[in-house]
Amino acid sequence: MPADTDLIKLYSTRILALAADIPHTDRLTDAHATIKKRSPLCGSAVTVDVRVEDGRIAAYGQDVKACALGQAAAAVTGHAIIGRTLAEVQTARDELRDMLKSQGDVPAAPFDGFEVLEPARDFKNRHASILLAIEATAEAMEQALQSDCA
Repeated sequence: MPADTDLIKLYSTRILALAADIPHTDRLTDAHATIKKRSPLCGSAVTVDVRVEDGRIAAYGQDVKACALGQAAAAVTGHAIIGRTLAEVQTARDELRDMLKSQGDVPAAPFDGFEVLEPARDFKNRHASILLAIEATAEAMEQALQSDCA
């Protein structure tokens, strides 16, 4: 079990600043796909809208109802997401999951902002919330590409 000082370190000024500055919080009215994901463990929820053009995310909207860690992860996702391909989003998702669960490396740029969440490795009960935004984005993009809207 992590010590109380680890928990204090986890909620760093940087994480709290990201949580307060989530980009793309307006929902899209012309989305090609919308995915809502919820973490049953903590109740965090994220709804993601994507519009895909030429195989890349052209527009992005997100509604984030999560803890500070989930909000920070949504902020990192939102800052990096425009212009990304499905392969890039899936790689970022897999690298973030590996970073949290298997002591893997920080995701590659442009998703390297996830390094701020490295201290959360020891807090397994927070992993699902941290992964919500990038997982929902990958699912939404897959759905958009399958629907031939993109």
